[in-house]
Amino acid sequence: MTTNASLQARKEKVIAVGQGNLAPVYVERAENAEMWDVEGNRYIDFAAGIAVNNTGHSHPKVIEAVKAQLDKFSHTCVMVTPYEPAVALAEKLVAAAPGDSEKKAIYVTTGAEAVENCVKIARSHTGRPGVIAFNGGFHGRTNLTMGLTGKVVPYKASFGPFPAGIFHAPYPNEYHGVSIKDSLKALNMLFTCDIEPSQVAAIIIEPVQGEGGFYQAPAEFVQELRKICDQHGIMLIADEIQTGFARTGKMFATEYTGVEPDLMTMAKGIAGGFPLAAVVGKSEVMDSAPAGGLGGTYAGAPMACAAALAVLEIIEEDKLADRALEIGGHMNQRLSALKEQFPQQIGTVRNLGAMIAMELVQEGDSEQPNPELTKALVAEASKRGLILLSCGIRGNVIRFLPALTTPLAIIDEGMDILAGLMADLAK
Repeated sequence: MTTNASLQARKEKVIAVGQGNLAPVYVERAENAEMWDVEGNRYIDFAAGIAVNNTGHSHPKVIEAVKAQLDKFSHTCVMVTPYEPAVALAEKLVAAAPGDSEKKAIYVTTGAEAVENCVKIARSHTGRPGVIAFNGGFHGRTNLTMGLTGKVVPYKASFGPFPAGIFHAPYPNEYHGVSIKDSLKALNMLFTCDIEPSQVAAIIIEPVQGEGGFYQAPAEFVQELRKICDQHGIMLIADEIQTGFARTGKMFATEYTGVEPDLMTMAKGIAGGFPLAAVVGKSEVMDSAPAGGLGGTYAGAPMACAAALAVLEIIEEDKLADRALEIGGHMNQRLSALKEQFPQQIGTVRNLGAMIAMELVQEGDSEQPNPELTKALVAEASKRGLILLSCGIRGNVIRFLPALTTPLAIIDEGMDILAGLMADLAK
């Protein structure tokens, strides 16, 4: 019989350490919010493939759409001989993006590629080299996106040097004492000491930081960034890779700010698990890049486009943005009750829709992170049938990303497991 342990041993012989796995759980099948491993063990999935399976595992409509496309053809390259699903999806993506400006889209394969292409387009449009990102931000694992990422371990450690022309400012974070005023002051200091605004092509921001710890950018701050960008001719990039496709209770988290970005990245939840990413931006900005300068061999793959069209249909028909709010509110209540039980270990609970976080500390002090408890919870959870993820620049945040199709009964079952874990591990 094939076991998790035997597969882990085989994996360690042939797959590099750098591409590790959170748990030695080898999935055989999955449906909606549940997974079963090769040994028949059942797991409640609070990770959703890192916010990819917003519509749940193996949604019947996604499977049907992909099978229908596969019966026709699997690949031609959208830049050689394109196909209708790619056009239809682009029409829907530009219509869904925030703001009233006319927009265009391009396809790539991964979120990191989407970020890189945003930078390419911004540089082409402005003729400038510089890019400003934020502490705690995560934008990918390629050389350029590692430079943009504001978290060293494990994403940047030992991989430098990184490209020049990248600068970082503090991300506003009320819980850790970084005000909007502090962030704007630091940004102004960058313009004073490091790079003049006329040399900055873009400012890139996650409306809710993913790997950084699920901190939400205040609407006022994003609005000020919009003013600064407009004043200096800088492109504002919204990285919506983890926040997009109804995850936060709106189609895109930027909608909470009332700001229209010049460019935005889309990936993860876009295609129900099929590799697809996109950049959507204002038409005059998107058309700045020369013909042939954007794209990729597998960009806008036919089956991925078919899956994405099905995902958009599911989001609309099943009102998954509303479901995200319902799930987020329910989990916040459960976690807040847990915080009352463990005030010394749980510093704060926060959510925007179904992006939910629990920050673990020592002695109730926000400046004393507890990464040890965080690691223990994640490790022990998988042994009890619950898949959890951690994040945060201090490694002390549990993030919850359940599928937006998860029944509340399964949410509660997972929360009961978590409560038991806290009772056993919180000392």
